[in-house]
Amino acid sequence: MDSSHSTKESGDIPIPTTESKSTKTAPLVVKAAKKTAKLSPGSRWKRGLGIIDFILRVCAFAASLAAAIAMGTTSQQLPFFTQFFQFKADYTDLPAFTFFVIANAVAGAYLVLSLPFSIVCIVRPHIVGARLMLLVFDTIAVPLLTAGASAAASIVYLAHNGNSNVNWVAICQQFDDFCLRVTGAVIASYIATLIFIFMVIVSAIALRRS
Repeated sequence: MDSSHSTKESGDIPIPTTESKSTKTAPLVVKAAKKTAKLSPGSRWKRGLGIIDFILRVCAFAASLAAAIAMGTTSQQLPFFTQFFQFKADYTDLPAFTFFVIANAVAGAYLVLSLPFSIVCIVRPHIVGARLMLLVFDTIAVPLLTAGASAAASIVYLAHNGNSNVNWVAICQQFDDFCLRVTGAVIASYIATLIFIFMVIVSAIALRRS
């Protein structure tokens, strides 16, 4: 009788073991809750700014690449020509257009190189060095693109309207396809410049809140 009673009592021993498992899992739940709480207010805001910055960089790359390709492939030859003259318009004939292509190509290459750093700012929202570097180079890219687009825009204006004071004739009546492509390229470059300005603002806001 005593032995059977002792075996029954020994059968009740596993009950505390289940309680010990629950007590072991409880700290893990608390730690997980603490980790999720750390990512709540400031980190989510900075991560959202990082995502916006990444999207803006992709859009700016598309605009600058479109501008460089449109201008770099612009060439039109008129169907009529004489024995000594061949009427042809090419972007390489004007240094302003050549500078425009270089400026947009440099901006596009920089945007490709900056994408990994933008991803780092998304993964690590509180990082400061990468955001500061992007802010500096974005600020440098803004006047570069503005100079290229402004120089090309002045030539496009003369191509459309001419200048009667110096007897410069508008050529867009003959070279209509040439003028259409260079005008579109200038518009795309100005769009890229505007996106760069927004990227500078986003980076400045993110650094201000760090």
